[in-house]
Parts: sequence; C-alpha cells; structure tokens
Amino acid sequence: MINFTDILTAAYYTVPIYLANMAPVITKKLLPSLAKPMDFGKTWKGKPILGSHKTFRGLIFGIIFGTLAALAQCMLYKNGIFRSVSVFDYTLYSSILLGALMGFGAIFGDALKSFFKRRANVKPGKPWIPFDEIDFIVGGLLFSMIIFFPPVKCMIITLVVSPLGHIIVNHIAFYLKIRKEKW
Repeated sequence: MINFTDILTAAYYTVPIYLANMAPVITKKLLPSLAKPMDFGKTWKGKPILGSHKTFRGLIFGIIFGTLAALAQCMLYKNGIFRSVSVFDYTLYSSILLGALMGFGAIFGDALKSFFKRRANVKPGKPWIPFDEIDFIVGGLLFSMIIFFPPVKCMIITLVVSPLGHIIVNHIAFYLKIRKEKW
C-alpha cells in the first residue's frame, strides 16, 4: 500500500534530478560561451545526433544544480529536517557524489532521448510522450544507483507520478513565459 509518506519520500529523494532537469531552462541566458551543442553540431545519417538544444551549459549547470540540491538535503538531514522521509544517509561527500550523479544522469537521460527523438523525426520542443516525461528521471535514477540503490517503491512512485508533474511544471513555465512550448 502506498501512502502520503511514500510519495513524499520519493519526491524528496528525486529533488536533485528535477532541479538538474530544470537547470538548462533556468540558465539559458548565462555563459553564452558554453551554449555549444554537446554533439558539436555533427550529424549521423543526415540527422543531428542530439540537436542544438543539448548544450554543454545545460550539462554543466545540470550537474551543479543536482549537486547543490543534494548538499541542501545534506544540511537539512544533519539538522533533523526531512530525516524521517530520507532514504539516503546524506553525508557531505556522499551528497556531493549523489547529486552530481543524479544531475549528470538527468541530463544524460534527456540527451539520450533526444538522440532517439531525432531518429524518429520528432522536432526539438515537440512532445514525444511518454519519453519527454520520464527520460531525465530514468537517467537520474540509473546514475544514482552507482552509489545507492533507492527502494523499489520509491522508484515506482517516481516513474508513475513524474509524467503528470512534468506536464504540470512545463505548462506553468509556458504560461510564465519561461518556455516556448507547453511540453
């Protein structure tokens, strides 16, 4: 049986993944010199490998945001805040590593989805349901498993709830004029 605490636990554990996923949008006007495509503008079989929207800036800030989120969780954990819903023992070094892995994983998952999205002839920014809603979560969870295997219930809740949350957040960002598309 899943209860509210289980949902809160899953949400809390994945905060670094969500913040890392939002980093490219939040930082899109910072450091223009890092706005270079991760695929260096190369193509494969006549199509972009990832596309111009997957930049080194997004990758770097995704890792930074994930790491900072995990460090904030570490501070909260040390002060007894959210300790009851934490599934991870947030020490300083483990938090830095977990946050960096989750941040990298979120961006990697999104980039990998973009590779397949280009192969499927879906234009950048156009919806590709359900992959747009779970790519970053799957990537973040998989890379977090390098140092910590989260409870299966936590992963299942995250994979079920995330698509709805992702759609809601993107719609809010669209209406706040942060994003150009609702998806």
